[in-house]
Amino acid sequence: MQLAKLTAALVAAGLAMPALAASDAAMLQKLMERMEKLESRNAELEKEVQSLKGENTRVAQALDSPRLSENEPELTVRLKGVEKDQLNMRKAQKIAEGLEGIKVGASLATVGQKAIGLPDSVENGTSQLNYRADISVELPLKPVGDIEHKLFAHLRMGQGLGLNAPFSNLRLFANTPNALAFRASGASPDDSVTILGQAWYQAAIPLPLFGFKPYSRETLELTFGKMDIFGFFDQNKGAGDESKQFLNSVFLHNPLLDAGREVGVDANGFQPGFVASYLNWFDKPQPWRVSFGVFGAGSKGANYQHSLASPLLMAQVEKQLRFDGLPGNYRLYGWNRSQGIEYTGDTARHTGIGVSIDQRIGDGVTVFARYGKMIKGELSFNQAATVGAEFSGGYWNRGADAIGIAGAWLQAGKAYRTSAQSAWLDDNQSQLAYAFTPQGAEKVMEIYYRYRLSPQFELSPDFQYVTNGGGNADAKSVKVFAVRANISY
Repeated sequence: MQLAKLTAALVAAGLAMPALAASDAAMLQKLMERMEKLESRNAELEKEVQSLKGENTRVAQALDSPRLSENEPELTVRLKGVEKDQLNMRKAQKIAEGLEGIKVGASLATVGQKAIGLPDSVENGTSQLNYRADISVELPLKPVGDIEHKLFAHLRMGQGLGLNAPFSNLRLFANTPNALAFRASGASPDDSVTILGQAWYQAAIPLPLFGFKPYSRETLELTFGKMDIFGFFDQNKGAGDESKQFLNSVFLHNPLLDAGREVGVDANGFQPGFVASYLNWFDKPQPWRVSFGVFGAGSKGANYQHSLASPLLMAQVEKQLRFDGLPGNYRLYGWNRSQGIEYTGDTARHTGIGVSIDQRIGDGVTVFARYGKMIKGELSFNQAATVGAEFSGGYWNRGADAIGIAGAWLQAGKAYRTSAQSAWLDDNQSQLAYAFTPQGAEKVMEIYYRYRLSPQFELSPDFQYVTNGGGNADAKSVKVFAVRANISY
């Protein structure tokens, strides 16, 4: 039995050998075919590797060159494009960082005026046209510790004196019906000279010194240079911008300081000065401030000839109050000049006080008032009061428009009134001559409408009415019609 099984196995094995040999040959053939394919693929990969090496070499060479070429690889062109865009962004960012905090303002204003009630023989006629352009730049400086400081510069140019010359010749108290009129001192009517009106430095020092700035609620501000005094004293939101609000100077500033020339500015309206100001804002919605200033004043003091010989001293206390959440500003100030100019032309010590108030009431109404009185010294008018209001155009669906109306009362000075008689001639010694006994007060009224054509362009028709001019009860009333165009940025 076992022998039979062995014999059968051998027979089976002998029969299987030819089949196995045939299977091995087929497998070897498949292996050879796969090897050939692998060798072919390997050769292709070697070519691709060589190509990539060459591409990398060209990319590296192209990246080493700052220039762009049409023969460069696409990847290089795209990388260089990204680098260029990034470089431009960095440049723009550096420019933006350098300009951060810089404030620039520019405006161009033109006024046409026509007066009714002036003598026909007045110099330059009764119709006038003028323009004024202003550019201001505020440049913040790198802080010194907790101290922030900045530089401010203001350029001004213009032509035309408006109707100011005729009003001055008539000796009207309100002698500047066009506060926008400007012509650089010494310039002829044909010139349009640009002058540096203001150039001052200001440092804001948080108090207490060496304290923790985020906890500070007190600031000491020190300012010196050439400046407009009304940017620091006698401010008023209801009446303080001749390019947008009232044109007559008696409404823009305290009449004694401006029309009465107590401020003593130079021929261009500016003067050198130093201002120290303490600001307290522990009660943030209602801060208060105390300011003291020393300014060069007079024909020589304001133009850097003898600036400290007879200075103008100013002191002001101001407080912001809120009624029903609506803000208002209340200012009380005084001044002193050792050589003020009397109405006779002589010099004497002058001392005066003033009040400036502006208060918002309702959604779109701002009321204002000013009062000034000479305590020592004699001007042609020694006491003045102005009141008025500005109404927002929101009440008649013109939110950017406004209408303003104001009245002024300028009381003739006692010495001026009791003088025998006052008589003046114009500069040409022509027929413009008159004599009268001054009495009472000159009264001025002005109304304007500010119409906005675009965010930068506004038109304002304006009307002024002057009665009892120069304290002359017999003086003919003067009416002044005007149109103002103001473009600002």
